[in-house]
Amino acid sequence: MSRIFAFTLGVMSATGGFLDIGDLVTDAQVGARFGLGLAWVTVLSAIGIVCFADMAGRIAMRTRRPPMSVARSRLGPRYGLATMLASVAITGLLIMAEISGVALAIELATSVHYLLWIPVVGVFVLVLVWLTPFEAMERVYGIMGLTTAVFILAVWKLGPDWSQLWESATTPVPPADESWAVYLFFLCALIGAQMTPYESDFFGSGAVESRWRPKDKAEMRVNVFVGFPLGALIAIAIQACAYLVFFEPGVHVEHLSQTTLPVAVALGKLGLVVAIVGVFAVTFGATLETLFAAGYDVSQYFGWSYGKLQKPVRASRFMTLIAILVVAACALALTTINPITVTIVAVVISGMLLPFMFVPLMLMANDRKVMGDLANGRLANLVGSVMIGVCVLVSAAALPLLIITRGGSG
Repeated sequence: MSRIFAFTLGVMSATGGFLDIGDLVTDAQVGARFGLGLAWVTVLSAIGIVCFADMAGRIAMRTRRPPMSVARSRLGPRYGLATMLASVAITGLLIMAEISGVALAIELATSVHYLLWIPVVGVFVLVLVWLTPFEAMERVYGIMGLTTAVFILAVWKLGPDWSQLWESATTPVPPADESWAVYLFFLCALIGAQMTPYESDFFGSGAVESRWRPKDKAEMRVNVFVGFPLGALIAIAIQACAYLVFFEPGVHVEHLSQTTLPVAVALGKLGLVVAIVGVFAVTFGATLETLFAAGYDVSQYFGWSYGKLQKPVRASRFMTLIAILVVAACALALTTINPITVTIVAVVISGMLLPFMFVPLMLMANDRKVMGDLANGRLANLVGSVMIGVCVLVSAAALPLLIITRGGSG
């Protein structure tokens, strides 16, 4: 049975990274405005996160320590503190957005305003984190996240002109009524959302939680090479659905309910129910992933006991931090600030941090004295170097584009 569920950590990472609240809406926005003209960015992001998650997994297996903790220790406490604080700040905003996303999914199912569900979701998250083993969480929400594959079925049921879809995907330019600045802004937003640093951090720390060793390399790679590409495929399906339903009428996506509408058009009420379950699963999975990633970051820096391998009372500071993050996220959400706007801003800023997170990871993965036969090979170094170059460009362009385009609205 454990073999059947071997890929669930990767699925949870993929659905929590590629398909969180921000990405669910951003993919639909991109599809509605640009067709599949930015699908290549999702493919590129998948290649990048596969590369760096694989490095994180190998570092964790060899050192039996969290990869970012090992990498930061090589670069000194000041660098480690700066990257930890920046990462936690961005991840903290994402926690608020993910909790709001769970509440929005429940609103879709019940028609009860999402703000009334925020405290309920917060309490449920705390109870789940306190009582549920890590392995059970990754399996349940990883498997539930697979229901988002309904978007793939919806593309087929919408009966598209496949040659038209291919032409859109192979024409990476903005339509006549969109500017290059907005196109490049969404390019940066997609990379920031789909290569968010917490993904590889969570994956590497999760590898420690799962007690992976070098003998588990094949299992780790099943997680990486199945989970993340699957997330990318579903993300492109969401873009395609939005393109097929919204592009011609010129509808701009501004709410989570619009993301699921093409599924209802294609598959009716049953399809909509499955889509809502998928949205709930991936946003809840992303809530857990971002929470643990932030908790891991702080605990690893200060040397606290952490994680779900031990009883909560033995990792009291870690669990207290988790509780504080949940309460703070719920309080911020209850101010009625738009969670989608917060997420888009957060992932764009996240894109600015990518080089600072991935360069230490790559340096550590190339240390043959530590890594031995698990060190990077030529292909990993080639792909990693290219992706770091892309991340540097995104880091330089993200903030100016955010300002110039007013978050993609200009």
